[in-house]
Amino acid sequence: MSLASRTEDTHAESSQADGLAAVQLRAPYLIYFGNVPDTGHAKTGLGLIQWRREQCAGQLRSPGCKVDGGLTDMSVAQAARAGVGSIVIGVASEGGSIPDAWVGDLAEAARAGLDVVSGMHVRLSDFPEIVAAARASGARLIDVRTPPRHLPIGTGRKRTGQRLLTVGTDCAVGKKYTALAIEQEMRARGIDADFRATGQTGIMIAGQGIPLDCVVSDFLSGAAELLSPDAADDHWDIIEGQGALSHPSFAGVSLGLLHGSQPDALVLCHDPSREFLLGTSARREYPVLPVTESIAQCLTFARRVNPQVRFVGLSVNTSMLPDPDRRVLLADLERQTGLPAIDPIRDGAARIVDVLVAGGAA
Repeated sequence: MSLASRTEDTHAESSQADGLAAVQLRAPYLIYFGNVPDTGHAKTGLGLIQWRREQCAGQLRSPGCKVDGGLTDMSVAQAARAGVGSIVIGVASEGGSIPDAWVGDLAEAARAGLDVVSGMHVRLSDFPEIVAAARASGARLIDVRTPPRHLPIGTGRKRTGQRLLTVGTDCAVGKKYTALAIEQEMRARGIDADFRATGQTGIMIAGQGIPLDCVVSDFLSGAAELLSPDAADDHWDIIEGQGALSHPSFAGVSLGLLHGSQPDALVLCHDPSREFLLGTSARREYPVLPVTESIAQCLTFARRVNPQVRFVGLSVNTSMLPDPDRRVLLADLERQTGLPAIDPIRDGAARIVDVLVAGGAA
């Protein structure tokens, strides 16, 4: 589905490539972090920098920004002179809103001829200042978080091909990074595998996908089925997970994706630095479940659509730990679960792929 909202039209146009939303962004990118307070809410920009760094020319940060993506800091004027094609909102804010404080920066970028790319729930066309600026320069306003129209309801029909889904003990714990690392490792081995994007950042990276958190709930599992259709018996779809079954705010999309994906294999993603679920730490109400409990919870629901589903590994964000401590942690998790425990950025995904292709684990 072409997601380029033309400046003279307030709605994204609708076409489909294999039933998936397709987006074409004009590189290179200026990653806009605004005044984001932490890395957990900057996952869109950080994800693009991690997986498409060659397309990222610089970053634009407002006073008070607590995130540094490691790119050259640029103003809009500097980016325009450098030939930047798009300013990409690198923040995934709660509720998917665009704060008033950002509008002036985004309008300035559009006025300078940069396409404005948003993964928010709100539409860029809802901001007259940005629309007017884009109309004056001919820049595009691109809303990535736009699902295809006329989605089906889920059927639960067993599909051909094989599927791996990344799941999590919380939101923003590395499900996208893990899926991309697994796909990268599988392709390096000559295995037929495709990354299937389910969120705005993944769609920007892959160029196509379905933003599952924008789908009406009745059609969530149907959208997940559409995302990963029948395939050759030896083909693997590596599906980006969303949310967490244990999260009181986002479990709905997690369950719909789990049922619709009908996975053959699961990888649990975990951030050991989290004591409470993202967004609930101030109230200290909802502790992150232990890894073993999360595994049991996921298997209970996944076996409804595929009794043979199995976990093949743990993906652990150890970025905050020194190497000796992280090795102790990973070894302890392996003893608890019997699964290989890796950090996909520091270790790669080879050990998980070894288990996957061998048909092992539980």
